[in-house]
Amino acid sequence: MRHAIPFVKPKVVSPPLHRLQVSIMIDPTMMYRTILLTISAGYLWAQTAQKPVVEFDMMTWAEVKKAIHEEGKTTILVYNGGTEQRGPQNVNGGHTFMAQQTVRAIALKLGNALTAPVLPFSINEASAELPGTIGLTGPIFTAVNEQVTEQLIKSGFKNVVLMGDHGGGQKELGEVAKKLNAKYSSQGIRVVFCDEVYEKAQGDYEKWLAANGYPSGGHAGVMDTSEMLYLGGDKGWVRKELIPTSLGDPVLKRGETRDPNVKRINNGITGDARPSTPELGKRIFDMKVDYAVRQIGQLLAVQSSN
Repeated sequence: MRHAIPFVKPKVVSPPLHRLQVSIMIDPTMMYRTILLTISAGYLWAQTAQKPVVEFDMMTWAEVKKAIHEEGKTTILVYNGGTEQRGPQNVNGGHTFMAQQTVRAIALKLGNALTAPVLPFSINEASAELPGTIGLTGPIFTAVNEQVTEQLIKSGFKNVVLMGDHGGGQKELGEVAKKLNAKYSSQGIRVVFCDEVYEKAQGDYEKWLAANGYPSGGHAGVMDTSEMLYLGGDKGWVRKELIPTSLGDPVLKRGETRDPNVKRINNGITGDARPSTPELGKRIFDMKVDYAVRQIGQLLAVQSSN
């Protein structure tokens, strides 16, 4: 068991998040197209031509068609990332960069799946005080995922799996999966939501951290920072020199409220990221991949037996 790294726990809490209220006065179709173009153009540079290629956006149409009809890769994974402040030590694209690596690993382990381009926006709200977030409202996020799913069904995929690397949007992804699965199931097409890659994997990892003497890892804490160190520590994802001072507001227990008389740290970190290591990051990454592969297998098996 590793000894806990000393840290001072301030008696403060994070304020509640507020949803961004946006009135959109443009054509919805144009808006969705703009978002999808941003996905392809803004994040294509982060993709590399790794072998074997399972990324839809790194393939030609002929290669996609061959994969579906000749290689049996009829499952497509739609993973949502996000652009969000992640403390002073982590880059804002962390959700998306981690999602790209996670979904690739899931596809390779499944063996019969390709990956859709990772959506770089989540349900969130921008902030002038911590300017690292680009968020979408719930209805826009839902509409984009619904349209992307239906476009992939038109392309010939028989199974669409929705996933997300951000807390905001989990409920909406589940609703999209339920709605479209009901719409297309009579055609032998399945749409499912894999929630264990996020909620269960992170919950079990938090229990492991506590059992091994590590501080609780909230937003941009030890879990997030460690995973980014493991996957992108050599790619500039983490400002390693800042890790020794990466202490934020404490993680609150259920029902606990913040003391308004205590000054907040308010640096984007919830918890303590100072004990972060690539080894800790590998553990949560492997858990996410394993949990997703297992649940996807179960979901599709149940669907096919109905």
